[in-house]
Amino acid sequence: MIKPKLSKDKGQSGRLRIGDDWNAITIIALSQNNPLKAIAEFVENSIDAHAKHVTIIRGREKGRYYLKIVDDGDGIPCDDMGQPDFKYVATHICDSIKRRLKEGGAQHIQGEFGIGLLSFWTVGQRLTVISSGKDGKAWQMMMDKGKSGYTVTSRPHLVAPPGTQLVIAPLLEGNRMLTGEKIQRYLASELRDRIRSSGVRIKVADRVTRAEMIVEPRRYEGQLIHNIPTITTSAGDVYMELYLAERNPENSISLFRAGTRVLPVVGVLDEFQGDPWGSGYFQGIIDAPFLNLTPGTRDGIIRDEAFAEFCRAVEPLKLLLSVLVDAQSKAEEERVSKNILRSVQKAFREAILALPREEYDWFDVHGHERGNLVPRITAPESDAPALLDQEGGIGSVSTGTAQEGDYVLESRDGQKQFFEFSGPLFSCRIQPASALVAVDQEKTLCAIGQDRRKRRVEEGLSFFWEIVEGAGALNKHDGEMVVFKAPQEPGITRLQLRVVQGDIVCDTRSMITVVAELMKSAKGNPQINSKGLPSYTLESVPGQVWRSRYDQKRNIVIINAGHRDFIYAAGQNVRKLRYICRLFSKELVLHNFMGMSADQLLERLIELSLYTEENLK
Repeated sequence: MIKPKLSKDKGQSGRLRIGDDWNAITIIALSQNNPLKAIAEFVENSIDAHAKHVTIIRGREKGRYYLKIVDDGDGIPCDDMGQPDFKYVATHICDSIKRRLKEGGAQHIQGEFGIGLLSFWTVGQRLTVISSGKDGKAWQMMMDKGKSGYTVTSRPHLVAPPGTQLVIAPLLEGNRMLTGEKIQRYLASELRDRIRSSGVRIKVADRVTRAEMIVEPRRYEGQLIHNIPTITTSAGDVYMELYLAERNPENSISLFRAGTRVLPVVGVLDEFQGDPWGSGYFQGIIDAPFLNLTPGTRDGIIRDEAFAEFCRAVEPLKLLLSVLVDAQSKAEEERVSKNILRSVQKAFREAILALPREEYDWFDVHGHERGNLVPRITAPESDAPALLDQEGGIGSVSTGTAQEGDYVLESRDGQKQFFEFSGPLFSCRIQPASALVAVDQEKTLCAIGQDRRKRRVEEGLSFFWEIVEGAGALNKHDGEMVVFKAPQEPGITRLQLRVVQGDIVCDTRSMITVVAELMKSAKGNPQINSKGLPSYTLESVPGQVWRSRYDQKRNIVIINAGHRDFIYAAGQNVRKLRYICRLFSKELVLHNFMGMSADQLLERLIELSLYTEENLK
């Protein structure tokens, strides 16, 4: 027994050694946690052996799934006897030939740890490697998962196979669903640049699903970014190929090492979390060939000086991408805002056209209508459909029933059809049902009688007006139209209208809000009902309970972007659109029916929301 040397000043010293070789091999073999990564390593071994064609076969034989990788590369290096040196491969774990080749100046070779074959433990139960010697005879080496031995035997073949064949069978139970399509997609990203630089042709033949696929290097979407700054470090250059795409959470930048993907998403590294790396606007790769990887999984980065220098070197790239993110975000916000406003305005325009115009006196929507609109019929299927003559007039119309909110152009001769004549009085309305009037100003009100079909009744009507609450005066108390004179002080005045037709009596009310003043437009007319549908703007006021308010002077709806409801709604465009539409509905109801009780306002809000959300797209 050799005792460690003792030193009075330095204490004990010595060299590290493996205490249990087999335990160390087991730990190394099980360190690869991704079977697809293991398959990629097998393919890389073929590329390093100068293979020009690699075929991956997934099949099933006697109920057992297997995976076979066949290449036309150089094969296993031969020993002094001209036979494949399987013994060296099996007994020099962690002492790869590739490492010595790299030290000798060989380029474009991946792998340096000599543990690649052991990753078959994560794929299947037995590994069989077949290669030919210099004498043309085929030899095979077999290794079993969980066992320390290996066997090398000759393999009878009529013609010695070129390159190397690798067979893993049976596959582990959890890898039975490892389809050829999954393998093809993974290799297209994992070995993207290695495939492009080596020119190797990789084919995946899935005999289980009867599908055959070619592994093409992944193509990125979006616009290639050309003005990327050159990144050079003392350890080597960094290659970048980045694309600016539409924002998508699945978009990501991958980290590569010498053409092989290390991390699908560079943002998993603490140093690359947050924007711009995780903004979702970019696709592409960053390839740093000088990074050092964790030997087992080969999907981890060692935080050494090379990595620290890499992080410092990409700072200019981070600044450039941040500028692109800001510009793209602003453009997207403007586009979304325009689309939302267009959708909201269209929904309200359609809703107000469908609702009784005399009850909504906020936006000048009806002023934008085309043509003279009168009630339209909804005709059933008939042999006499509505026909338009060459000048756009109605030639003939089939019979039907008029529906509320339906309109057609009046006939060219101005005559009513028989179905347009109104029936007896059924209800009455005041137009407008609610209005704003400045103090000491006047407002003209109109009485409207309607039949059961909402058609206007014009004959045999008597009108009686009176003020039932509040101040103000009417120029008369009868007639179809009256003029309301506002008082000198602000307040709320309620009017009552009674319409009589023979024995039929109908009552309705109107509310007038008297305010201190109304904003005037450049032409001197009140801006109410003169601007059309408003726009909206965002104002972030966190902690405030108000969600929105209407700025009459600028004709905009101000939305509190700091409210928790807006923050929640902004997470999804459809939800945000509906939220803004409901705020518009709230402001319209509050402005148009000011002074009404809470339950009446809610009824109006439900009514307006129904019609607007029906047209919201």
